[in-house]
Amino acid sequence: MTQFTSDKEAADALYRSYQELTSEISKVIVGQDEVVRLVLTAVFCQGHCLLVGVPGLAKTLLIQTIASTLDMSFNRVQFTPDLMPSDIVGAETLDKDRNFRFVTGPIFANIVLADEINRTPPKTQAALLEAMQEHAVTVAGRKYDLPKPFFVLATQNPIEQEGTYPLPEAQLDRFMFNITLGYPSYESELQIVKNTTGAAVSELRKILHADDILAFQKLVRRVPVTDNVVEYAVKLVHQTRPNMPLASKQANQFLEWGAGPRASQHLIIGAKCNAILNGKYSPDIEDVQAVALPILRHRIVRNFKAEAEGVTEEQLIQELM
Repeated sequence: MTQFTSDKEAADALYRSYQELTSEISKVIVGQDEVVRLVLTAVFCQGHCLLVGVPGLAKTLLIQTIASTLDMSFNRVQFTPDLMPSDIVGAETLDKDRNFRFVTGPIFANIVLADEINRTPPKTQAALLEAMQEHAVTVAGRKYDLPKPFFVLATQNPIEQEGTYPLPEAQLDRFMFNITLGYPSYESELQIVKNTTGAAVSELRKILHADDILAFQKLVRRVPVTDNVVEYAVKLVHQTRPNMPLASKQANQFLEWGAGPRASQHLIIGAKCNAILNGKYSPDIEDVQAVALPILRHRIVRNFKAEAEGVTEEQLIQELM
């Protein structure tokens, strides 16, 4: 880990590292620049991501590629209806001396890919989400800390609802970002097909180590932010809360519930990181807006009127901004 003489020097190093990461990731992932930006922002903000998209959009490949550019441990868990909490966090077993020994599960890694998280029952989902919040697991009355840094990157298929267990709003709130993946453009898909149907395999370099990530996470927290930016972020969240003093007309008309205080916190942390990744040393209102959609999308609940009229969360958030 390189020692920096000032936060400005460290911010410049983070900006350069981000450029290197995106360049390396683009060797494999084509046409998902916005998704890559948001996932890396969550990594530097110590947040978790939920990626939602139809099958075949390379959600799993994208996460594996990002993990390949970071010199940290990585585990993938394929969520199924018969998955038990102990299959994720681990369990106590008897060793040859008849003593109980804790065998760690796949959650004991720096980066955990929870593939198709909505395919496992709520009991197993809750075990994962508790670890996301506490950065530790409790087994047989003993607490075990998870490695640092620790991220959960989960995927979800929005169109296949049979045999799935949708995440409740309270559990969705644990994710910093809810990122929606769309279909690639014609030009991007041409490049994807050319890249993936030949014999060549891209070799990815390790750009950052765990100590680098931890240092950059602390740096993001120290980024100064002006009062007007904080006020804008908090007001934006308050406008989503129906029947409250600062509620917007759209919220009163189309929302059942609005975002909580965690959304305000994530807006500011995300804006700080977004500023550095764009070569700035302090965020402005545009940086808040750059992260607002994936932060607020899963924290507001539409009412029946909104659903009947086809008003989406994205439309409501864009109008508020």
